[in-house]
Amino acid sequence: MQYIKTKQELQKMKKSGEILREVIEILIPTIAVGMTTNEIDAKAEALILKRGGSASFKTVSGYLWTTCLPINEQAVHTPPTDRILKDGDILTVDIGVVYQGYHTDYATTIALGTVPQSTKDFLQKGEQTLEKALKMFKSGERVGTISQFIETQITGGGYCILKELTGHGIGKALHEKPYILNYLERPIEKTLLLQSGMTLAVEIIYAQSTEHIAYERELEWSIISADRSLSACFEKSIAIDGEKPYILT
Repeated sequence: MQYIKTKQELQKMKKSGEILREVIEILIPTIAVGMTTNEIDAKAEALILKRGGSASFKTVSGYLWTTCLPINEQAVHTPPTDRILKDGDILTVDIGVVYQGYHTDYATTIALGTVPQSTKDFLQKGEQTLEKALKMFKSGERVGTISQFIETQITGGGYCILKELTGHGIGKALHEKPYILNYLERPIEKTLLLQSGMTLAVEIIYAQSTEHIAYERELEWSIISADRSLSACFEKSIAIDGEKPYILT
């Protein structure tokens, strides 16, 4: 059975999302060439704590940081380091908040300094696809319809879904069931039927030229595109509310 949130639980998740939105709105404009990802992580944690939340990602066993901060070919789960951001890098800012025991999650990928038009197009495709897909999350819709839409949009742009990396349910835990795939793996009628009260982290993770991942040998946790082409992630947490989603983050 899929876990449906009560009104009281949803209120806590809305507050968690409110904290996370405020943090992102302050944090993202401060990120610049010359910073280290450790510096970004420290800022993020201070902003969360100041607002009465705590770092969601630190609830994952063995993960010691507030954020995941992948650069270029790094796709997800890359921990902060002393690596210095350079002109032309793309950076994914992935961050979660837990408030009174309830989690929300968010990610975006940004370009630093001057990047070619091809990189701008790559990022724009993921961001626009997420915004369109979110509108499809309503009670009575099949997840497969949305998964197929995401796959068509990303591959139609000439890019590749990283199929082993997916969106997920969220609430009392950072990662709950169900998985929200970015591609259609089975007939649509056999995929999950969305219901009001479900809370989900919709997460589009893709690369320029491969659908395969690899684990970065030099850095624990970090997952990269297998061919080291640029990777990006766009994610928002939502609650299903009848005919429309409530955007939590």
